[in-house]
Amino acid sequence: MRTVQNSWRTYALGVAAIAALLSATACESGGTAKGKSPTASRTPSATRTTTPSPEPSTADTARPGGGGTTDAAPSPGGSSGNPDDGRTGTAACNDNDLSITTSFWRQDSGQNVLVTARNLSGKACTLYHYPYVGFGAEIEGPIEVMASRPRAIATIGPKEKAYAGVFLFRGSERTVAVEALSIGYQDRALNSNRDVAMLDIAPPDEIGFLNVGTNPRVTYWNRDLGAIETFLFRSGTS
Repeated sequence: MRTVQNSWRTYALGVAAIAALLSATACESGGTAKGKSPTASRTPSATRTTTPSPEPSTADTARPGGGGTTDAAPSPGGSSGNPDDGRTGTAACNDNDLSITTSFWRQDSGQNVLVTARNLSGKACTLYHYPYVGFGAEIEGPIEVMASRPRAIATIGPKEKAYAGVFLFRGSERTVAVEALSIGYQDRALNSNRDVAMLDIAPPDEIGFLNVGTNPRVTYWNRDLGAIETFLFRSGTS
């Protein structure tokens, strides 16, 4: 009888030892004893994975030396702060590409004149920077440019228009009457073609002459007529 009891106790102890060993093995192998998923604990968090940012397109940063903006609108001026620093591949407009007309704004007393350039050619061209402006034989140009940089250069396709505004005089200023407005065009480089002869344009038909003061100025070319009006009438120029 004593031999049987000893064997039973030995057997019970052996079973308990095996159960403890199995339990320890399960915990060491990452079991679900505490409700943790072994798969989740071994899978990297999605926030740790990184995707490389795309490189900026060279088409968005290469601009020709005078101008696309584009625009792109663009933010004005690009990295250099100059909207005319060269982002389009179009040729500069010249006399053969354009029809130029001048006009006054109503109720403006002739203090400002609008220059409208229309592309008559069969291809796009760019009016870079600002026009060179003079006033025939009476007042040689080019006159000074005002701070009126557009958001994008004035690239115009066939039959499209761009504008520039010319401030002529202040209300109480002594003026000189002239019978022509002379105009010239720049290439991509700022201040290029400065020595090229300018073409005389007739004043608006309703008056036939222009009164010019001591400090006339011209805006940059702009495809947006509203922007020209803002520069002339809301910036305190007149």
